[in-house]
Amino acid sequence: MKLVILDRDGVINHDSDQYIKSPDEWRPIPGSLAAIARLNQAGYRVVVATNQSGVGRGLFETDTLLAIHDKMLKALTQVGGRVDAIFFCPHTNDDKCDCRKPKPGLFKEIAGRFNADLTGVPAIGDSLRDLQAAVAVGAQPMLVLTGKGRKTVDDPALPPGTLVFPDLAAAAAHIAH
Repeated sequence: MKLVILDRDGVINHDSDQYIKSPDEWRPIPGSLAAIARLNQAGYRVVVATNQSGVGRGLFETDTLLAIHDKMLKALTQVGGRVDAIFFCPHTNDDKCDCRKPKPGLFKEIAGRFNADLTGVPAIGDSLRDLQAAVAVGAQPMLVLTGKGRKTVDDPALPPGTLVFPDLAAAAAHIAH
C-alpha cells in the first residue's frame, strides 16, 4: 500500500496563530486540494495527522473540528480527491500525551489502523514537530515552505535528509512522478 501522511494547517490550508476555529476560517492553500487528488490518482492513500490543541484549550469543540474537516473533505471531493483518514490530537502541551507531535503517537496510530510499516513513507509538514514525528517512526520527512515552513527551513534542528518543497503541489509532483 502506498501511503502519504500530511499535516493540515500550513500544508493543506492557510494557518493562523489564532487557530482555525470554524469552517469559515478554513481556506485551502492554492493547489493543495489538486495535489491531494494527484496523489490519489497515483494510487496513494492520503492520511492527515494534525495537532488540534484549540480543542484542549477550549477555543472550539470537537464538533466544530469535525465540521472543519467535513468542509475540507467536501472541497476535496469537488476536485476528485479524498483523504482516507484524519487523525488528530486534541491535547495541549501540558497534557503530556503521546499523540501530540513531535511525539509519534498519531503516526503509530496510523501504522496500526492501516497495518503499515511507515519506514520511508512521505510525511509532509510545515513545522519542526511534524518532521520530528516523521523521523521517530522512520518516515521520510518533507517540509513545505507554506505555513510555518519558511521559518522551519532555517531551524538548525531540521532533521538530516528532510526534502524541501515550495508547497504541497510540488511535494505531490515529486512523490507521484
